[in-house]
Amino acid sequence: MSASVVDVWGQVVPGARSSFPPAPEPHDEWRLAGGTAWVYFSPLNRRQLIRPVILSDGFSSGSSSLDQLWHGLEENGDFRFVSELHAIGRDVIILGYDDRTASITANADTAIECIRRAIAERVGRARLTVGGFSMGGLVTRYALAKMEQDPTLPDHETSTYLSYDTPHQGAWFPIALQAFTHYATDKWGETPGVGPVLRQFSGLLNSPAARQMARWHIEKADDTPEQASERMAFLRELDELGGWPRNVRKIGVANGVDTGTGNGIKAGTTAVKCDGDTLHDTWLKTQAQGDQEVARLQKTGEEATSVRTSELPDIDGAPGGLFTVPSPAGDTGSFGLAGLLMGILGNTVDPGITGTSCFIPSISATAAGDINDQKALYRPISPDHSALDAFTCASRNEGHTTMTQELGEWIVNEIAATD
Repeated sequence: MSASVVDVWGQVVPGARSSFPPAPEPHDEWRLAGGTAWVYFSPLNRRQLIRPVILSDGFSSGSSSLDQLWHGLEENGDFRFVSELHAIGRDVIILGYDDRTASITANADTAIECIRRAIAERVGRARLTVGGFSMGGLVTRYALAKMEQDPTLPDHETSTYLSYDTPHQGAWFPIALQAFTHYATDKWGETPGVGPVLRQFSGLLNSPAARQMARWHIEKADDTPEQASERMAFLRELDELGGWPRNVRKIGVANGVDTGTGNGIKAGTTAVKCDGDTLHDTWLKTQAQGDQEVARLQKTGEEATSVRTSELPDIDGAPGGLFTVPSPAGDTGSFGLAGLLMGILGNTVDPGITGTSCFIPSISATAAGDINDQKALYRPISPDHSALDAFTCASRNEGHTTMTQELGEWIVNEIAATD
C-alpha cells in the first residue's frame, strides 16, 4: 500500500516509520500564526507566485512535517502531484500546522492567514485554488466560508475548492478500538514503555480535532457512542457560515469506490482477541447493526467490562478510504493496531480478520449522504447525491489519502480546466 499523505496516527506504534527523505528546499517559507506554509514555484513562473494552489495538511499527532507531506504528494511511487501541478503552471503552497490535533476552527484561522499571504504575494490577478487532505479539507472549507461571511475579512479570491478524502459527513473510529484504547490507558497508562504510547493514542482520540471529525465518539470505555459536543458546535458554526463556500467551484475525491461495494470485512465478526499476562479473554468485534456487544475487555484478575452499541450501521466494511497505521511490519489497520497494543502489553494475540476497516466512507468524502444511514453507505453514488460540483472516486477501496494517478490526475485536469 502506498504511503499516506497524512499519517493519521503519527508515532503511535513503537518502531513505526519515523523519518522520510528530506524534501527539496522550498523557494519561500511563511511563518504563520499556528503553522507554516512552504512555497514551491512552478518552473514556468520564474520564481514568482502567479497561480497559487494551497494544499492543507490534516489530522495527526504533533506538528506538520514537510518531509512527510512531500513524500506523500510527490515521492509515493504512483503519481508526482506537485510536479504535475507545476507542469500546468501552478505554484504549490503546502500548508502545515503547529498542532494537528487542534480544533478545525483554530487551524482555519491559520489557513485564512495563508490565503491572505498568498494574495498579497501573488503577481497578477489569477484566482487561487484552495483545499486539503482529510481534515485539511474541512479546515479550508470552513476558512473559505468564513472569509465570505465575515465582513472584517477580505475576498478569498479563490475559484476552486478541493478536498481529498475529507470527512465531510464524519469519520469512523471503531467504537471497539476507542473503548480498548481508553480502557488500556486507564489500566496501564503509567506503565513505563507502553504507557506513553497508550496515552498518546487515547489523547489523539479525545483531541479537539478528533471530537469534531468523529461521527461517533466515546471518551471512556463505558460511554455511549454519540456525536461529541465539540462536533455539534462545529457543525452549528459551519451551518451559520452557509455550510460551504459559495463563490467557488467545489471538487473532491474519495479513496473509496462509488459503486456501493464494501471492503470485504463482515459485520459482527471477531476482529482481534488476546489472552495473557495482562488481559484475559479480551476481544473486539467489527461493527454490526442492532444491539451488539462490540468488545469484551478484562484485565487479568479483575471483572470484565462489556462494551455495547446499538443502532449503528455496518460501517467497518463500508466502501471508503481505509484506516491505516504505520508499524514496524508495514501498514496495519484499525484492529491490527489493537493487536499490536495487546502484544506490547504482553499477551498472545489472535487476529480474527485480515485487512482494515473503513475510515472515511465514500459518501462522507463526496458529501453524498449521512454515514449513519445503512442504505446510503452501500448504495452507488451519483452526482445528484453530492454537495460537491464535481467528484470522482477510486476504482478500489484504498488507504486513506493515498495519492494515486487515478485521483491526482483527475484533480490536475479539473484545475487545468479553470484556465
